[in-house]
Amino acid sequence: MNRTLPQPAAQLLAFTQLLSSTRRGARLARLLCLTQLRSWGAPQDLTERAEYVVAELAANAVLHGRLPGRSFRLSLAYDPSPGRLRVEVTDARGDRWPLPHPASTAPERLHDGGRGLTLVAALADYWETLPYPPSGKTVRAELTAQRRE
Repeated sequence: MNRTLPQPAAQLLAFTQLLSSTRRGARLARLLCLTQLRSWGAPQDLTERAEYVVAELAANAVLHGRLPGRSFRLSLAYDPSPGRLRVEVTDARGDRWPLPHPASTAPERLHDGGRGLTLVAALADYWETLPYPPSGKTVRAELTAQRRE
């Protein structure tokens, strides 16, 4: 008698790390993301985009979400079968929610910063900000690997 057995669902791979709310912590978040995605065998295009997204979100957590003595959290969740990655960066400042910088081409409106979330929006399929009780927030971005044809 031939019958097909149900296949186990693909395992969701997860990684979480608390990091110091410093420039060094933001840099380490980017490097940990690269190392983890490579160890999971994630496609290169997804890994490269995730590197930039994590760098921007971690930098924002350090610059705008920092409270003395509090860390920020980097969480990655990768589903290999559809090539989908969820990136979450949680910081302690729930009172300061990020807003994307409005696009401007006028030279007098160019500033040194403020374009990180515009980059995140361009590289990710979707991003949002969620409350993280009791007093923090989580910025979540979802990315999908490019399909090779």
